[in-house]
Amino acid sequence: MTLPKRGIPWRPTREQIAAAEGKTVPDVIADDLAVLFCGINPGLYSGATRHHFARPGNRFWKVLHQAGFTSRLLTPFDEDELVGSRIGITNLVERATATAAELRPEELRAGARRLARKAARRRPAFVAVLGIEAYRHAFERKAAQLGEQEQRLGPARVWVLPNPSGLNAHYQLPDLVRVFAELARAARVA
Repeated sequence: MTLPKRGIPWRPTREQIAAAEGKTVPDVIADDLAVLFCGINPGLYSGATRHHFARPGNRFWKVLHQAGFTSRLLTPFDEDELVGSRIGITNLVERATATAAELRPEELRAGARRLARKAARRRPAFVAVLGIEAYRHAFERKAAQLGEQEQRLGPARVWVLPNPSGLNAHYQLPDLVRVFAELARAARVA
């Protein structure tokens, strides 16, 4: 089955979502970004569409706009526009799964090493890891808290934010906007 062209909004079928296991989503990246957001890994919906944070219940795009990273509300199908605002997206683990709980600890640690190499090569000012538990496991920093970390990845300052998934009930939209806005101010994009 042929997928629609990138940038054209569409909804995958149940069959396409089920078939997305193990698929990847291309990075949205360039050199010298202000912020490189790093998700845990693509969900099946994102794997099917090949766009980041594509599941309709994911709050990433609303939070990004309300926190001041973007001048308008973007959708996953607009993700390539982020680079013009010096923002990018990547993932710790590249393969799509139904839940992040399916990831093995060694995959997260390998993803941390890959992210460190990417940050050294691409030189973002900040790398923002979206998910405190994923960060703790991937970087073996069990006591890490949300916010800026002492660790650096290449020249990049590291910031940990909550996962914006709609499944993360610990953070409601206003809470997410508040903590994302702290990074926007630090990165001077707001």
